[in-house]
Amino acid sequence: MINRKNLARVAGVGAAAAVAVGLFSTGAANADTFVPLPGGTITETLSDGTVVTVNLVGESATISPSLGSTPVHRNAWVSASAQVSIEGGEDVGGKIYPGYVVGCQVNIAGGGVTGGLEGTITGTEDGASGSVAGGGGGSLSLGPGQATSFYILDIEKPDDYGDEDHSTNNSFKGNSGSVTWADSTIGLTGCGGYAQARAFVRVKVETDNVMSVVTLWGQPFSIG
Repeated sequence: MINRKNLARVAGVGAAAAVAVGLFSTGAANADTFVPLPGGTITETLSDGTVVTVNLVGESATISPSLGSTPVHRNAWVSASAQVSIEGGEDVGGKIYPGYVVGCQVNIAGGGVTGGLEGTITGTEDGASGSVAGGGGGSLSLGPGQATSFYILDIEKPDDYGDEDHSTNNSFKGNSGSVTWADSTIGLTGCGGYAQARAFVRVKVETDNVMSVVTLWGQPFSIG
């Protein structure tokens, strides 16, 4: 004989479990997602024998729910360190331009566009170590099939005449330099489809005999 009280009790437990699962699912969907990224390395030998090595280390992204709570808004915080070493020349020096390319429903696995929006990071330059550290980011508006890029750095310093000047690179002297950024923001609006981002590090090196640009690309990652 079926005990209706026990049956009702079991049904009530099942309903409570279903509600609990639903709440947990909602919480998971709204939680930040940490994405470790592999970074990368590239070594190029210039025509005069100078060897340039560029490393992207400690790279990661944290994808968060949109502040606008709509499918066309995306937010991500990115962190990494770009490190450059030069061999075969004396105190060559160079310039490091770190940034990201962002695309909406477009394949950015083969690279991305140049230029675009500058970041809002401010930092202090260390002439001895050639390093800059800070955090900033950029806000982008993209439609399907569009991609653009922006530089992480926007260093404010006086020019040769004492006027305010802004630079998207860290200039370093000697055979090594670096740029480190933490929790730089990528804010994307207007993209109703799949969105990706990808780090890049562009390094300009000039010796007595040659001027060259070496570009390292990171791995593409989804921002929702």
